[in-house]
Amino acid sequence: MHSYEPSLSKHLLIVDDDQEIRVLLKRFLGKQGFRVSVAADSTEMQEIIGKWKIDLVVLDRMLPGKDGLAICAELRDASRVPVVMLTVLAEENDRIEGFKIGVDDYLAKPFNPHELLARIKAVLRRTHMAPPSAANSIGKTLEFGHWRLNIALRQLTSRSGTLVDLSTSEIDLLTIMAERPGIVLSRDQLLDLSRGQVEQPFDRKIDMQVSRLRRKIEDDPKNPTLIQTVRGGGYKFAAEVSANEKSVS
Repeated sequence: MHSYEPSLSKHLLIVDDDQEIRVLLKRFLGKQGFRVSVAADSTEMQEIIGKWKIDLVVLDRMLPGKDGLAICAELRDASRVPVVMLTVLAEENDRIEGFKIGVDDYLAKPFNPHELLARIKAVLRRTHMAPPSAANSIGKTLEFGHWRLNIALRQLTSRSGTLVDLSTSEIDLLTIMAERPGIVLSRDQLLDLSRGQVEQPFDRKIDMQVSRLRRKIEDDPKNPTLIQTVRGGGYKFAAEVSANEKSVS
């Protein structure tokens, strides 16, 4: 099984009043396997959205007429299409306001097209990701094997009540996987879900975290039954998981 490749068949919309940027990004992202449309303002953007299914919008913060924040707010009233905003503004309050209305990521101008590509792929992976299949697991305890994982307290205990010493990154990773049993998660997806990071080529942090976690929760870390490696895909939480209302104190 192959990991999810965000560029395949995805349609991007670039909204920027700078023609040079529109041309550059259309050419660059097109070479990466994306279908790319461009718009100079909100009017052109709405015309394109009315004609095509758009998978992600790269939106300039400073546009003539309606600015990027106002446009994003209107988009959120009608859809959940992901938005990566380009901005020359560095103020923290401006970014916070953007995240509140639904901006998925920010990138400051001037920017490297390769960094934009990495952020686009990261956002697409997050939005493509299946939601936790352990339904409504927040505030509950997930049980698997001889373990209980309390989501609210962020604690892992054995059925006998022994608390396992897990680091913040290890509890993050275990929660992400236990909430999605049977789903193959690539290393990039695990990075995105645990820290919201963009692509980091050759980064083996996930492999190291999985190895440490296996040593703490697997009966035989060399022959794992809970966290299984899927060749060419990533990792899969193979245990049967049940959710209940019990708390672990």
